[in-house]
Amino acid sequence: MIKGVRHIIFDLGGVLLNIDYKLTEEAFVRLGIKNFPEMYSQLRQSTLFDDFETGAISSEAFAAALQEAAGMAIAGQDIINAWNAMLLDFPLRRLQILQQLRTYHDLLLLSNTNEIHETAFNKIIERERGVANIGAFFDRVYLSHRIGMRKPNVEVFQHILDENGLKAEHTLFIDDSPQHVEGAKKLGIQTIWLEPGMTIEKDIFKPIAG
Repeated sequence: MIKGVRHIIFDLGGVLLNIDYKLTEEAFVRLGIKNFPEMYSQLRQSTLFDDFETGAISSEAFAAALQEAAGMAIAGQDIINAWNAMLLDFPLRRLQILQQLRTYHDLLLLSNTNEIHETAFNKIIERERGVANIGAFFDRVYLSHRIGMRKPNVEVFQHILDENGLKAEHTLFIDDSPQHVEGAKKLGIQTIWLEPGMTIEKDIFKPIAG
């Protein structure tokens, strides 16, 4: 653990929740949106997805835009299923780590997400772990579509620091997207980038050998 950390901001997908962007990409290609890989990925995305992640458009408008991109009628539930295909599972050890850390640290969640995914990942954690929603593990939860801001914009990190009275030098941010980590660094927040293949249980919060 980095020295002097009192507050930890966690990303969700790819850090706590296992995700696979390829599954959603393949699902939309099967639905007829052949250029979906150019529209959406971990590193970049079109304004449609930015707007959805900041709550600027509704789920219905999001689905309509994807139908237009496909050039054909697609059932709404098929779009939801394809969009949620990337969401996999919450490994138990990661949730145990959150419970242990919360004894000594303020824990906050910051996720670029949307209302469809929020419903889905809370259903996953309820089904798998019997917990009503991911917020049970955190002191504060910041979801981009609810606050109208998204990573890597500096304003979202500043908002969290200000609202909670946190000092950047005592705050750690953990994310699997390098561009998001760079946004936090601009404010002097300590950061850990989970590079491909890294996990918080294997590479960061490892059990102390007896």
